[in-house]
Parts: sequence; structure tokens; C-alpha cells
Amino acid sequence: IKQKKRHMGDTKHFCPVSLKEHFILHPGLQEHAAKYKEKIYYFATSEYRDKFLKNPEEYVAHSEPIQAPPLRMCLLGTHGAGKTTCGRQIADKLGIFHIQFEEYLQELILPKTKKKVGPHVDEEHEEDDNKIPILSEELEDFSQSNTKTETEQSKQEEALTGEEEAIKANLIDGNDLPPEVLDNIVLDWWKKEPFRSTGFILDGFPRTADEVKYLAERGLCPDVAVYIQVEDSDILDRLFPPRLQKWKEKRRKKKEYKKKLKELKAKIRV
Repeated sequence: IKQKKRHMGDTKHFCPVSLKEHFILHPGLQEHAAKYKEKIYYFATSEYRDKFLKNPEEYVAHSEPIQAPPLRMCLLGTHGAGKTTCGRQIADKLGIFHIQFEEYLQELILPKTKKKVGPHVDEEHEEDDNKIPILSEELEDFSQSNTKTETEQSKQEEALTGEEEAIKANLIDGNDLPPEVLDNIVLDWWKKEPFRSTGFILDGFPRTADEVKYLAERGLCPDVAVYIQVEDSDILDRLFPPRLQKWKEKRRKKKEYKKKLKELKAKIRV
């Protein structure tokens, strides 16, 4: 006996209310199904089903098919696996945004921290290149003031907000970001322009089970998640040589700095 074929609605097994209101393909559930004009629609929640039944014409196709949202992709992998390189290339090819999650967090607190934080941040800062000429001026005025006092320095430091402290702890120690902090960061990529209508590759998020749970609870479903798996030896071969070279260069500059410092002090004594 042939089973009667089900006639699915315009959005197939995706919730039409989520698509219309949030531009998100959220899978519907059979327990939240409804029938309209001999077609079956599935909904993410019973509230969305009720909302659809109050005004179904607002959520169904008319003269043209319903437009699908753009690609939203999560790119995962260990540090040094090549996520950022691959993410940039794919984003350029598809014409969508590339969002490097850790770099984005750094930018949120950089105005107050004045430098990047975390175990993967290069310790060498740009200001090192200008240290010698600045030091020369300070040594010439050595009789008046050597260095700023701790009190003066503390006055210049800007206090971090609770949200910024959570971001800093995440970057340094890997502590999970609270849902309320993630709401102020992640929701915009799914629900606000220009990301909403363009699409994106989210590089480095989610990283933990709690972050995956957060996306599920907020109904933020990526269209695809790709995990880049790389051998530890390949990561070591990729990351170690440039870091060793930076360390050697930093050591060389430090020696030159000490030599210059000694010469300047000798001139001042004379």
C-alpha cells in the first residue's frame, strides 16, 4: 500500500517564523506542526506555531519563493591548525564576512588594556622599537624625574567593566564567557546588518560544550561546521620557526638597548 505523500510547506522542515523574523534556518519539530492550505509546516516552538496560525499569510510564499538566508559557517580547530588562513580564503571567494573570534575579543578591550592579552599573543610590542629615543630624552632629564611613580601610573589605567573583565579572563585563562556577555557579541552576527544579509565564517567559535549549548538555546544554527584536524608535528613545524626567529630578534634588540643605555648613562655622568 502506497503511503500518501506529505505536502511540505514553503520552508520544508525549517520553521517559517524563524526564517521570516530572524532570517535563520531553524529546524522545526513534529510536535509543533500545523497544517495550512493542505501543506504541513513545522515550527521551532509552540509559540511560533501559534503566531503563524494567527496570520499565516505573513509567513508563506506568494508571487516569489521565500529567500533563503546567506551562508553561516563555524570553523573549528586547535591553535595553529590554519583556521584563520582558510577562513580568509573562503570568505574572499564567497563574498562573506570573516570573523576571527579571539581577535574580535581583543579589539573589544584593547582601548583600555592598550595591548593584546593571552598566551598566544606575541610578547614583543611595537613600542619597543621606540624605546631608545624615548629613553634618551628621559636620561637627559634624569636629575628631575627618573620614572613615573606607581600612583601616577595607576591613575592613567582605565578600569575594566564586568563584561570586559570576563573577556580578559577568557583570553588569558580560557574561562567561559557568561551567556549575557555572549548575547552582546554573538547575537548581532545572526540578527543584525550587514552580517544578517551577507553571511559569515566564524573562526574559533564555539570552542566548548557550553558554547555549543549557548548557540542551541538561542536558536543560532550554523549551516555548516568544519573542524580542521592537523597533526601536532605539523603545527610545531609551522609555528616554531617564526617564533624562534622573533625571539632571536628580540634578544638582539635587547642587547643593543642595554649597550645604548650604558653609553647614555656614561655621557650624563660626564
